[in-house]
Amino acid sequence: MTDIVPIRRALLSVSDKTGLVEFGRALAAQGIELLSTGGTYKALKDAGVAVTEVAEHTGFPEMMDGRVKTLHPTIHGGILALRDAEEHVAAMQRHGIPPIDLVVVNLYPFAATVAKGADFATCIENIDIGGPAMIRSAAKNHGFVAVVVDVADYGAVLDSLQANAGATDLALRRRLAAKAYAHTGAYDSMIATWFARQNGEAFPPTLLLSAERKQSLRYGENPHQQAAFYVSADRRPGVATARQLQGKELSYNNLNDTDAAFELVSEFSDQPTIAIIKHANPCGVASADTLGAAWDAALRCDPVSAFGGIVAMNRRLDRVTAEKIGSIFTEVIVAPEADDDAIELLGRKKNLRLLLTGGMADPVAPGWFVKSVAGGYLVQTRDAGRIVAADLKVVTKRAPTAQELADMLFAFRVGKHVKSNTIVYAKQGATVGIGAGQMSRVDAARIAYRKAQDSARAAGLDGALTQGSVAASDAFFPFADGLEVLVEAGATAVIQPGGSIRDQEVIDAADKAGLAMVFTGMRHFRH
Repeated sequence: MTDIVPIRRALLSVSDKTGLVEFGRALAAQGIELLSTGGTYKALKDAGVAVTEVAEHTGFPEMMDGRVKTLHPTIHGGILALRDAEEHVAAMQRHGIPPIDLVVVNLYPFAATVAKGADFATCIENIDIGGPAMIRSAAKNHGFVAVVVDVADYGAVLDSLQANAGATDLALRRRLAAKAYAHTGAYDSMIATWFARQNGEAFPPTLLLSAERKQSLRYGENPHQQAAFYVSADRRPGVATARQLQGKELSYNNLNDTDAAFELVSEFSDQPTIAIIKHANPCGVASADTLGAAWDAALRCDPVSAFGGIVAMNRRLDRVTAEKIGSIFTEVIVAPEADDDAIELLGRKKNLRLLLTGGMADPVAPGWFVKSVAGGYLVQTRDAGRIVAADLKVVTKRAPTAQELADMLFAFRVGKHVKSNTIVYAKQGATVGIGAGQMSRVDAARIAYRKAQDSARAAGLDGALTQGSVAASDAFFPFADGLEVLVEAGATAVIQPGGSIRDQEVIDAADKAGLAMVFTGMRHFRH
């Protein structure tokens, strides 16, 4: 293995033709012989670049609809041969195998084909065979061969040729080889996952995950931890698709909280909705006729915790709402789009990050949620559960009013995105108290009530914001004591999954207090 290796012959076979002609022309200008196949050969030839077709080089025609073209000893021998091994060099000479010093390949667009909804046979035809074989051969023999799988690396190769009189250096080849193996690994992962789904397997026997590093982060949850942000092939609108228009680099915690905020507001489509998030939990959520009104109602729920929070919305950000949000310190604002004057206004706040996702996430779309544990992973389907009015079972003597019913559905949907155990109080399409992440459901109800009292005082009101509200619980009440706290807080109706062996005890307590209560039959634990 040597450091500097001259490139005399290159093989190019790419599905992504971006920059191909310019790159091929630059290689030819260095006196490098070019070999190519199919559409790549045609593109180079039509552009006037000197190129030899692989079939001419091997003396063996392409066949079987192009399935067999580069799978030939002349190709793989030229790539895999060790230039410093006498036996390898002798075999090349004996069988007339010229060395190939540069392999430029990107693979059939399998993921794009699947995304278009192509049928099974078409997807199978877009599984590349010769491409991965050449990539892996070149990467294995990176001591003598450079392999390029990304058009973004064309410049690095040309820079190396310029700096090394037509040669590549070992450091570059090693970096390119590592990238090549990651590329073929991700490609195989996509195919394996797709195949498992075609076979009706929700979870395949072997879990293969692939993602591309979008950015390295300054640190993780804490400064002593390292971190990076990776994006998958699942182009779900949110932090992975967002454009950052301004502000300093996002941190690990910013990204985690922003994801939580945007997933929450994506649950609501009928009305403009605002969610304010702190440490991945909402401290205020509201729906209203305008984003500005939704902001006012969401902020009212917990104005103290909102300081330094993440704000997400499900509508295009306008200037009026931008002014309101900008009146307090906010870490991140995330929206599907924003008006130019809102962007200009927020641009004056250098530390505030503004993210535009280009769309809203589908709350009922299928997908996986993956969590690492010591020595492995826990994998589950995304919580796409959604309750509508027809799903509810009234279990008390009093049925809820139309307004109570609307608020209960709102509160239960918010509760889906709050850490368990949780209680959410809501009134007029806005949260008025949230108790999150408690070991006891009673404590969650008490904390939410106490915060509602604090927020009422901050607004110059007597009592608590929870007076006349409805309450949602993410799971059933194991005892009636939790319900008794809701009564004390002033709630008039309750929505909960039901399913406790003491359900009747809780129902009796609700009837005694004159509450309306409905069961959903679905819980939303969140950890």
